[in-house]
Amino acid sequence: MTDNPLSVVDHETSTVRRSIYIAAPVEKVWRAVTEPEHISRWFGRTVLVGDGAGARGTVTWPGEPAIPIRVEEADLPRSISYRWWNDGGAAPGRGGPDPRHSTVFTFVLEPAVGGTQLTVTETGFETTTDPTGNLESHRLGWDAQLDRLVALLGATR
Repeated sequence: MTDNPLSVVDHETSTVRRSIYIAAPVEKVWRAVTEPEHISRWFGRTVLVGDGAGARGTVTWPGEPAIPIRVEEADLPRSISYRWWNDGGAAPGRGGPDPRHSTVFTFVLEPAVGGTQLTVTETGFETTTDPTGNLESHRLGWDAQLDRLVALLGATR
């Protein structure tokens, strides 16, 4: 656990948000949230085909099925948005995450004294089969995963 605030759920907007400080430059944090080999070190094993908006692939955790993911938008090195399907049950077909039944998470990076302020916002939970349960699950997930990111970047300076 870091000293950063924990994730916050907004049930009215079906959103999970967490803002953290990382003692690493924006460029290093950008690589950590955009390059599959770096994402795989703190998140799940990530494979992406293509660069920038439109890149497609999967995220996989041990013992779990691969989750389809697609880069929706990228504004180097300020923000990147990913759409993913992770609502339980059978995964969608090869087309990737269906916009009607998936969520989008966006990383926004801002320079801060001695490092980077990183905010992740995930939206779209109202389209899932269990909005309340999924909001809570993802809140806990972002707490754990972003703490891993902070530890990784702090350990690899």
